[in-house]
Order: sequence, then C-alpha cells, then structure tokens
Amino acid sequence: GAVLPLACGAAHHAWCRVVNVSAPRASLLAAANGTAQSAAAAASAAARLYVGLALAVGSSVFIGASFILKKKGLLRLATKGVTRAGQGGYAYLKEWLWWAGLLSMGLGEAANFAAYAFAPATLVTPLGALSVLISAILSSYFLNETLNIHGKLGCVLSVLGSTVMVIHAPEEQEVTSLGEMLVKLQDPVFVTFAVVTTAVALVLIFIVAPKRGQTNILIYILICSLIGAFSVSSVKGLGIAIKQMLQGKPVYRHPLVYILVGVLVLSVSTQINYLNKALDTFNTSLVTPVYYVCFTTTVVTCSIILFKEWNSMDPGDIIGTLSGFCTIIIGIFFLHAFKNINITWKQLMSTVVKEPSLPSHEGDCCHTLLENMESPTSAHEEDVLCS
Repeated sequence: GAVLPLACGAAHHAWCRVVNVSAPRASLLAAANGTAQSAAAAASAAARLYVGLALAVGSSVFIGASFILKKKGLLRLATKGVTRAGQGGYAYLKEWLWWAGLLSMGLGEAANFAAYAFAPATLVTPLGALSVLISAILSSYFLNETLNIHGKLGCVLSVLGSTVMVIHAPEEQEVTSLGEMLVKLQDPVFVTFAVVTTAVALVLIFIVAPKRGQTNILIYILICSLIGAFSVSSVKGLGIAIKQMLQGKPVYRHPLVYILVGVLVLSVSTQINYLNKALDTFNTSLVTPVYYVCFTTTVVTCSIILFKEWNSMDPGDIIGTLSGFCTIIIGIFFLHAFKNINITWKQLMSTVVKEPSLPSHEGDCCHTLLENMESPTSAHEEDVLCS
C-alpha cells in the first residue's frame, strides 16, 4: 500500500501505511459512476420531455392557425363571386392563403408526429386541445367572430388544465428499438385491449352505424376514437424506427415497420371517413368537444396499457393528471356549447332592477274591506278602488 507522511506537531512526524485499498476504491468508483449515470439519465429524460412538450405546443399553434388561414382564403373567394367549396367549386386551389393554411396544417401534423417520439401520449394528446383554443382566439381577431364570456372562460380553463397536466406528466418506459416495441405489443394485456377495441369498432361499423349513425352522434365519434388509439401507437412505433434509421440501423428489414405503416394508413383513413360523416350529419360545435373527449380518453387508455406510463406515478400525480384532463374537457365544453349565447361583462356587472314596491295604502284597502264586510255595496266599491 501507499506510505503517507503525517505532521503531528512542530517537531514530530508520523508515517501511515494504507493497506488493501483496491476493493473499497473499486466499490467507491462504481457507486460514483452509477450516480453519474443516473443523473445523466434523469437529465436526458427531462430534456426529451421538454422537447416533446415544445413540439406539442408548436403543433397546436400551427394547426390552430391553419383553420384561420383556410377560412380567410375561402372568405376572400366568396367576395369574388366564384363557386364556393361547399357548392363543389375548386377555386380555392388558386388562393395562396388557402395553401398557406394547408402548409401550416402539414407543419403542425409533422410536429405532432415528432412529439409522440419524445413525450408520452398521455401528455401530447390532451395538449391538442390548445389548437381549438388558438383557433377560437385568432378567429375573434382576424375573422371578426365573437368570443363571448363562456368562450373566454373555456380558454382559461383549457390553459389551466394543460398546465396541470404538464406539471404532473407521467414518465413512460423508455423504448429505444423496434425489438422492445414488439415485446410491448405482444403483452397479453395490450393484446386483450386491442382485440376488444377492434371487435367493438367492427360492431359499430357494420351493425350499429347503418341503423343509428344518422341519429346518434356517439356512433361515428366512437368509431373514430377507438381506431384512433391504434394510430397513435403506430406513430410512436414509427418515431422509434425513424430515430434508429437516423442512427444508421437497417430498420427497413424489420417487418414491424410495414405493419405499423399499414395500421397507420388504415386507421387514419377510417378516422377521416367517419369524422367527415359526423361533421356532415351533426353540428360542428357539438362534434368537436365530444370527439376530443372520446379520442383523448381512448388514446390515454391505450398509452397507459402499452407503455405503462402511470406505473411510476404517485397518487398525487395521477389525481393531478386526471384533474387537468377534466378541466380541459370543461373548458372545451364552455368554448363550444355556449358559443351562440351573447352575454357581456356589462350585463353581468349591472345591478338587477328591483320590482316596484306595492302601494303603501294596500294595507289600508284590505283593512277597509275587513271593516266593511257587513256592507256589500261599500266593500265592492273599495275592492274596485284597490284593484
């Protein structure tokens, strides 16, 4: 071992010999390395979450703005007297504002696609409500559409709910390869969920929808929502494949990639088909909040089962996440359900005008009636005067 000199005083010295330091030193180094790796992993997870959060918010901004740009372009065409899109016209293809809206929509969907690769679906999907909020706010400024008190309250509630969900966001199990994704897809609980969900969707499509789809708003929306759970899972898997491809790995040889692409195309096309049917049959202000609630619920459920996102959460975070989600639902409901009710702050703050008080001599009239009960003629005259 090493020999170290120690100073004991002005004139005395001592020598200390350290024996058998290899084992403790190795243990100490291993513990230090483990702590450093844990800290690095935590920092990496936090960075991934912030990147996913930024992409999700950016996606909502682009998608919300796309509706305004498209609507603005269609309104400009309406002033020119051309055949409108609702009447089968295609003049909007020559309007640059419409193309700007389409580009904004594409950027938003791309950012949303990337967000699923960095953040848990339990966080990304509910934040899609921000696109509805942004669209409502921008429409009040650029389309001269009125945003009443209920709409403003709904916007505030949606922002608060989104903030609460971000604070209590769960940590999903890290999936870094298609092999790990395949193992998760083969989990018995997820297989059971997928079979039950597919069976219910098929029953709705082939049996219930032809009979009650035109009268019950939930039929078409439930089909979109149930199938949408698989589209989000496919996006997560394809995000992993893209990251591996950027690392130089031959992901095109893995059959799971083509399965995920097929499921994504089938689910998205089914969603578009039945969502258009719902929008064509029922009021848009009713379809939008109901679809958001159903779609988000199924996606979050699928994500919890597949990626075990809530396994590491304590009860406080679970309650916080559910509370934030419910707050967003209430906000979306206020934003759409009462959009045609015109109530101003002035009306709310104004005092209620009291009804005029009864004449002060009413008691005298009644008293006179009691006194003159023995004289029918006099009582009748008093009654007429009081009335």
